[in-house]
Amino acid sequence: MVKKAWAVWKGSIKEGGGTISTETGVLRDAPYGFKSRFENGKGTNPEELIGAAHAGCFSMAFSLMLGTAGLTPEKIETHADVTLDKVGEGFEITRSHLTVTAKIPGATQAQFQEIAAKAKAGCPVSKLLKAQITMDAKLEG
Repeated sequence: MVKKAWAVWKGSIKEGGGTISTETGVLRDAPYGFKSRFENGKGTNPEELIGAAHAGCFSMAFSLMLGTAGLTPEKIETHADVTLDKVGEGFEITRSHLTVTAKIPGATQAQFQEIAAKAKAGCPVSKLLKAQITMDAKLEG
């Protein structure tokens, strides 16, 4: 399976800008640039998109693993905070911190934490990132 996305950039790093699109059309010419990445400008940026991908991937993996354990989540809400740091002469994505809140009828705290940890380590986006991946997970009653 191959999923496609593309970016078009025009101009210099600070004055230029670009657009990002996906084959599904969910993103179609979404603007991005220096200001949306390093300041508070309008548009998206790669770190935000990686965060969305990580949160979505984790939530799906968690749901799958819960199902394998005979549990069905009512809701899994995952936030990802992706950190971009200056490292040496360039920049590097150094962390992705997942904050998870879930309502899972019948789950014990121990089951929840064990399965969440497996999903954190096992989701394909976690495996792709070489950054430190941390998580705070809360089971709602």
